[in-house]
Amino acid sequence: METVTVNELTPNDLPWRIEWDPCLCKLCGSCVAACTFQAIRVSVEARSYVYSQGDVPTPLEGERYAVPVIKQTATVQQHCVGCGMCEKTCPNRAIRPRRNEDSRWEIFAREGGSPIKRGGRANLNAGDRTFDKIVVGRISQMTDPSLDAERHTFDILAPFGRVLPADKMPLSVKDGKLSLNKPLPPVRWIYPLIFGDMSIGALSPRAWEAVCLAAACLNEKYNLPVRMCSGEGGMPMRLLKSKYLKYMILQIASGHFGWNRIVKAMPEMQEDPAGILIKIGQGAKPGDGGLLMAAKVAPHIQAIRGVPKSDLLSPPNHQGLYSIEESVQKMFLSMNAAFKFRVPVGIKTSATASSVSIYNNLLRDPYHIVGGYFIDGLYGGTGAANEISLDHTGHPIVSKVRDCYLAAVAQGRQGQIPLWGAGGVGMTGNAAADAFKLICLGANGVSVGKILLQLMGCIGNDHSRCNSCNTGLCPTGITTQDIKLVRRLDVDKAAQNIVDYVRAFDQELRKLMAPIGNSSLPVGRSDALVATDKAVAEQLKIPYAC
Repeated sequence: METVTVNELTPNDLPWRIEWDPCLCKLCGSCVAACTFQAIRVSVEARSYVYSQGDVPTPLEGERYAVPVIKQTATVQQHCVGCGMCEKTCPNRAIRPRRNEDSRWEIFAREGGSPIKRGGRANLNAGDRTFDKIVVGRISQMTDPSLDAERHTFDILAPFGRVLPADKMPLSVKDGKLSLNKPLPPVRWIYPLIFGDMSIGALSPRAWEAVCLAAACLNEKYNLPVRMCSGEGGMPMRLLKSKYLKYMILQIASGHFGWNRIVKAMPEMQEDPAGILIKIGQGAKPGDGGLLMAAKVAPHIQAIRGVPKSDLLSPPNHQGLYSIEESVQKMFLSMNAAFKFRVPVGIKTSATASSVSIYNNLLRDPYHIVGGYFIDGLYGGTGAANEISLDHTGHPIVSKVRDCYLAAVAQGRQGQIPLWGAGGVGMTGNAAADAFKLICLGANGVSVGKILLQLMGCIGNDHSRCNSCNTGLCPTGITTQDIKLVRRLDVDKAAQNIVDYVRAFDQELRKLMAPIGNSSLPVGRSDALVATDKAVAEQLKIPYAC
C-alpha cells in the first residue's frame, strides 16, 4: 500500500466535488473537453472480480482488468469552480459538480505565497442588503390619485452634466430679448440606467460587442437613451470613428490605457462621446487600481491598450492628482478642453467615509464643469481583484448616496451635480426596484454591470460559484480572450437578452412611479419609502414601519 501524507490536497478539501455516475456515462469525453479549468480528467483504474467454484464456497480472484474513469483533479491551479459546464454538455447527465460543505479551500488556496484573486463581487454577507429592508410605503389613493402606468406619459430622463441654478445662468436681457452671455456647461439628458464600465479586455470581444449592440438597439429602435461606459482600456478605432460613439461614455483611469488611440482618433470622430468619466476608485476594490491578468492580454488587447503581454496593473491613484482641487483644475479642464467644452465630464470614486467631503468640494467647483459624481458601492463587480479586497473593504452604496444628497440639500445645491449610484443594483435580479429606491434616496440614476454578464449567460454567483473572470478561462466565453471559448457566446442572443431586460426595467420603473403619483423621476422623494429595520430608518432618515 502506498504511503499517504495527510497534507496532500484531495477532492474533499476543494470547494466543489465532482459526482460521476459510471452507470450512466458512455465515455464520450464531452465533459473533459468542455472543462476549461482541467478540473476533470480521464484516467484508468484496475479492477478485478471474485468468484467461487464447487459445492463449498471458495473465493477466487479473477483476472485483473483496466477500466476508464473520470477523475477530479485535486490541485490549487486546476480545481473545480462549480461552473457546471460538464453537466450541461453530458448527454446522459452522468456528471455534476456539488458544493462541498467540508471544504478547506481558504486554508490551501494561498499556495506559493500569493493572495487569492478572483472576479465577481463580494461573497460575504451578500444576502444582507439594505435594499431589501426598504419598501415603497406611500401609495397615492384618495388625497392624490395614483397615475395609470400603462397610459400616462412619463418623463424618465436623468442629467449627465453640470446643471446651473437660475442665479448662476449667464443670461441677460437686451432690447427685451433674452441672450446668452457665454456657453452653458454641457448637459446630456439620458436614461437613468448606464451600462457600467467593463473594459474590452475584461470582457471578450463578443461580450463587449453584445453590450454595444444592446445599447445601440435600445436607442435606435426603442428610443431609450441608454448609455454605455467603455471601461478602462480604450475601444476599437472603428467605433471611435462611427456615429455610435454618441452612445458611449469614455472612461479614463489611472493607467490611461487606450487613450493614445482615443486622442489620435479625435480629428476623425463623427460624433462627440456621451461623456467622459474619470475613474478614481472602484467599489469592488477600493484603494486598488485596475487589474488585467496577462492571460487576458491577447494581441488585439495589446494593440488597443498599447502595451506588451503582461499583467496590467493600474496605479491606485492618478499620478500628480493628490487633491480634489488638482483634479478639478487639471483633469476636468483638460478633458473639457479636449472636446471644446461640448462633453460633460464626471468623476467616479468608490463609496467611502469621505464621499460626502468629496461631493461637497465638487459642488463648490468654481468652473462649473463637474458633470456628475458616480459612487460605486461595496457589492460592485470586477474582472479581477484580490479576494481580501472584495470581501473586506468598501462601503454599501445606499447610505452614501443618501448622505451626499442630504449634504447638497443642506446647502441648497441638490441637483446641480447629478448623483449616480452603483454597487449591487440588481443583485437579486430586480434592478428596477433597487434603482427606484436609490433614486428616491437622492440618486439621479444607477449603473449596472454584473447583471449584464448574467443576462449574457454568466453562471457566477455571490456564493463562490465560478467567479473565475480573472483566469481567462471563462467557460461561457464572456470574460476570456481565448478564441475557442469566445465562440461559445452567441452575440445576438446575448444582446437580445439585455434589450429585453431593459425594456422590462422601463415598464417596472413606471409601475413604481405611478402609485406615488410621479410623472418624472422621484429624485429625493424619501417620503415614498419606509424601512422595515429601525437602524436603517434612522440612518437614512425615512419612516420606520413594522
